[in-house]
Amino acid sequence: MELDRIEKLLEKYLEGSTSIVEEKELRAYFAQENVAAHLKQYAPMFQYFSIAKEERYTKELPLKKRNINYKWLSIAAMAVLLFGIYFGKEYQEKKEAEYAYNETKKALTLLADNFNKGTEKVAYLNEFENTKQKIYNKN
Repeated sequence: MELDRIEKLLEKYLEGSTSIVEEKELRAYFAQENVAAHLKQYAPMFQYFSIAKEERYTKELPLKKRNINYKWLSIAAMAVLLFGIYFGKEYQEKKEAEYAYNETKKALTLLADNFNKGTEKVAYLNEFENTKQKIYNKN
């Protein structure tokens, strides 16, 4: 009965679905001397886990202390932020001015084209006026 339970627990353990209480039961079983012959291959694994659980690292770790001056870091971050805002605004204003210039240029070109058409019509009127004057002056 106990061997059957241990086999089921071992199967659950290998699937990764045992509870802490069940794992303690497995460790206790494999810590004893009379382990079933077909399960002896798992004994060193559970014995290692029991020993490794008790190990502690006692040496002191050398930690490098970082000297970060957060005051200067925050001042530098603020300077970068203001720099970006100032030149970003200047760039945006430049783009708006360039757009306004191009739109004005289009409007003036359209106006010039229409004035040229009007000037052609005035040239016809001027020719008509000159011819009319010649006719009236002959009489």
